[in-house]
Amino acid sequence: MEHTLIPITEETVFRFECIPGVACFNRCCRDLVQALTPYDVLRLRQGLGLPSGRFLERYTRTHIGPASGLPVVTLKPADEHTRVCPFVSPAGCRVYPHRPASCRTYPLVRSLSRVRATGAAVASFYLLREPHCGGFDTARERTVRSWIEDQALRVYNAENDRMMGLISAKNRMRPGPLPADAIAALRLALYDLDAFRARLAQGNIKEAGPLGEALAAALEGEDLQLLHAGLLWAQRLLDR
Repeated sequence: MEHTLIPITEETVFRFECIPGVACFNRCCRDLVQALTPYDVLRLRQGLGLPSGRFLERYTRTHIGPASGLPVVTLKPADEHTRVCPFVSPAGCRVYPHRPASCRTYPLVRSLSRVRATGAAVASFYLLREPHCGGFDTARERTVRSWIEDQALRVYNAENDRMMGLISAKNRMRPGPLPADAIAALRLALYDLDAFRARLAQGNIKEAGPLGEALAAALEGEDLQLLHAGLLWAQRLLDR
């Protein structure tokens, strides 16, 4: 039996809960390829108290997105045979407060499209019903809106939409493969923020005008501010 994808709205009521006692608890943390957004990486490495470079080396791999041509970071499984998440334990997720957006969103699927006339981004939601998932057999009811709030998804969605904007810009301005040096620079600005900050401090990255001002301010700011500046710099890099 295959999965079912059901269109829903934020007011749709559904039953779902993933808790110890559900027969399949933790099983969805196996046999997976888990892509991480730049904001996912930021939150995970902050939660683990690791420098960005060490987190990326210890827990991730970098690929090239077949559709976007941009660097994509995925979690390195703890076991190559079972492809189990490195953060899962018998009691559940060891990094639960900082878990990635895709883990928070399930069993929902969120897609983003743009209105051609205005360019405004519009989110659509679907309920992913998989026959092996026992979470749907629980009694707790909730709306899509309450699920989004309970899982603290508003900030993740907002930050990840910035990355979707960069992907859209890449497909528009630089379709096809990128040179290796551009891939390395994009990985630095989007995922390895400590190294990006160091290059800014050393004067190895120089920009004039508003972008230069944003980078200078981000150098002294928090990681999220630096990520926002990194996304702007990445788009400028693609536009050259």
